[in-house]
Amino acid sequence: MMFRPVVFFFAVVAFASSLVCAAPVAEIATRQIGDIQCNINRLSFVGDIAGLQITLKTLSAQTADDRDPTASAGIQSVTNNISAVQSALGTIAEAILTGQAVPAEARVQVESNLAAAQSTLAEITSADPAVTANLQNAKTQMQNVDLVGSGILVNCK
Repeated sequence: MMFRPVVFFFAVVAFASSLVCAAPVAEIATRQIGDIQCNINRLSFVGDIAGLQITLKTLSAQTADDRDPTASAGIQSVTNNISAVQSALGTIAEAILTGQAVPAEARVQVESNLAAAQSTLAEITSADPAVTANLQNAKTQMQNVDLVGSGILVNCK
């Protein structure tokens, strides 16, 4: 009678050890998707980019007529940069979710397009008060994106 519980105990121990040893340590590390603060920063970054995109659509509509072609061209340039950032974020998210290493090119694409968007946005001016208010909103959103991006660099190692 005592033999069955002992065999059962060793069978459970053997099964549990096979689960622990089934995945190599290096593979577990590659699949790491970050701690809670890292993921909060990532979600905030994506949300802030989406909010900025909405503001840029509004600005694009406000400057679409030929009253301010310079501002319209600047807004279009910023919109293109933010679209490129969103594309790179898709590549990064796919790599994270599939346990792959994030391509360095995608990180560079995010960084360079954000810098270009920020630089262009800083140079856009308008005499229209509604456009000026939305430009200020877009600049604030861009600063938030930059701040959250810094949080990603600090918290997602």
